[in-house]
Amino acid sequence: MDIEKQIEFDKIREYWKTLAVTDCAKQRITEVFCYLSEGELRKHLRDTTNSRLLMEKLGTPPLQNVAEAKEILTIAEKGDCLTPYQLERIEKVLVAVRRLKDYLDRGKQYENPLAYYEENLDAAETLREEINRQIRSGAVDDYAAKELKQIRADIIRCQDQMKQKAEQLMRTNKECMADSYCTTRNGRVCVPVKKEYKFKISGTVIDKSATGNTFFIEPVSVAKYYEELQLLHISEENEVYRILYTLTAMVADVIPLMNENIRIIEKLDFIFSKGKLSMDMDAVEPAINTERRIVLKDARHPLMDRTINVPLQFEIGSQARGIIITGPNTGGKTVAIKTVMLSCIMAQCGLHVACREADICMNSSYLCDIGDGQNIAENLSTFSAHIKNVLEVLREVNHNSLVIMDEMGSGTDPTEGMGIAIAILEELRKSGCLFLVTTHYPEVKEYADKTKDIVNARMTFDKETLNPTYQMIIGEAGESCAFYIADRLGMPNEMLKTAVKAAYGGAAVKNYRFHSKENIVQKLGTCKIAKVKGAKHKADLSTKYHLGDSVMVFPDKKIGIVCEPINEKGVLRVQLSDKKIWINHKRVKLHVAAEQLYPVDYDFSIIFETVENRKLKHDMERKYTEEVLRYHE
Repeated sequence: MDIEKQIEFDKIREYWKTLAVTDCAKQRITEVFCYLSEGELRKHLRDTTNSRLLMEKLGTPPLQNVAEAKEILTIAEKGDCLTPYQLERIEKVLVAVRRLKDYLDRGKQYENPLAYYEENLDAAETLREEINRQIRSGAVDDYAAKELKQIRADIIRCQDQMKQKAEQLMRTNKECMADSYCTTRNGRVCVPVKKEYKFKISGTVIDKSATGNTFFIEPVSVAKYYEELQLLHISEENEVYRILYTLTAMVADVIPLMNENIRIIEKLDFIFSKGKLSMDMDAVEPAINTERRIVLKDARHPLMDRTINVPLQFEIGSQARGIIITGPNTGGKTVAIKTVMLSCIMAQCGLHVACREADICMNSSYLCDIGDGQNIAENLSTFSAHIKNVLEVLREVNHNSLVIMDEMGSGTDPTEGMGIAIAILEELRKSGCLFLVTTHYPEVKEYADKTKDIVNARMTFDKETLNPTYQMIIGEAGESCAFYIADRLGMPNEMLKTAVKAAYGGAAVKNYRFHSKENIVQKLGTCKIAKVKGAKHKADLSTKYHLGDSVMVFPDKKIGIVCEPINEKGVLRVQLSDKKIWINHKRVKLHVAAEQLYPVDYDFSIIFETVENRKLKHDMERKYTEEVLRYHE
């Protein structure tokens, strides 16, 4: 069973992760669950409280994600040279360490224990200042070393001389130039020479234009400076690497110190994330006991809107180990038991709880059965899913467990479900665990009244407004209020009487006070089903027109005689004065029926057949002939 998801602790955890800065703290939040050591738990709760107190005095601490810095330290440890970018990342971490030290140092005035983590941090000021002095904007700064500054100055001087020589050559040979500016090709300073003058300018052809009309030539007077420039670039590169290797060695020397800084930052990030969560939820530090006692005053579900959430008053363990909660649907029973378990789990994870005051016992396990659990893939009905979860609970439960169950015994025959519910409660009672269950069964309420260590509780309900008040009263059994709700919503009195009689017997009907005497079920207009007139429609068409009927054909209003009846497609054949046509029955109207025009057994071939065809048919009936009947439209 996924306890975290059922009670929504997974949502608390996801929000908690957003309050952390470092990847390590986020991962730790993902893995953390209930502490089973009392000393360890009390320490984590003190950390949460101290982090919140410190943030209330000094604001949010200056923490930074250090995952990239850990990778850079690994590179330095292997002896590889760090790049200027990587050195700047190390400097940023050292700046963050210095700021965090200042933050914690200011916290010492409040005698906050977390403030003394400052003594475990070392900002390595010498390394930070050296990186800051020598690395600027992702590159080694000109002033990192005197030699580097001189080399770069010589490079600029050499480049200027190359440009001056090229421009001087262009001024003295204007007629040979294709442009008035020198240019750079493949790292060399060139002059643009017209094709026809390429042999007039001494130098090396470096490139030419796309058309081939311009040659880019490096003059001889410029080439000697190019060699000097290349040597200067080599010197510059060597000096840059010397500086980078020096700084890398300095980083490697402080790797143990940096690892400790990172460890403290990640640890404080985890602690302060708990304080941030406490502030966001307006939570308090719970008292912890090992005496199997839970007391919550003004408890809230942390995910619910505070403006509409009704605080819960709850206590278990002092007088009873099991509570049977009853009350109307949507009355807050499920939210109540979720709030209790969620508060306990949060407390045992070292977090503050959303209460005014809380005293919570440590539990070795948290077990629950909430929701209908239907699963089509596993062929589980509501009842089957409940029983599967219950059996898993009973296998794991012990006297240090906290168990919650919602709608116990539901999803099957009420009588049998009630019996199973009582059997489950008896097993939970024997285990000695703390448990909360919700139910609607009256027999379960009676069981709680008669059984030691189990008490009833009810969720209050306003019968006038039909609104739940979300208040739990321990020691009193509740009712489902189904009849009150149905009555106020307009169910007819006769139906209510039938329901009361079926539930509690005929005598109860007399004692039941109905809210209204005039309730009736008002029938509303409903949509009608349009049926297809298939077979009946076709049967009517087959007898609509007969052979010999005189009909009027639309839209021309011509008179004709039916020579072939309607087929299955609703089409008939009509003999007009000059031809025979096929036409849909909707375009034909009966003019004179055949029975009014012709005697019985009249031979219609006289009308519809030619004289030749009639004679030929007569011959065919008497003898063999090779003649063929011919029909014309």
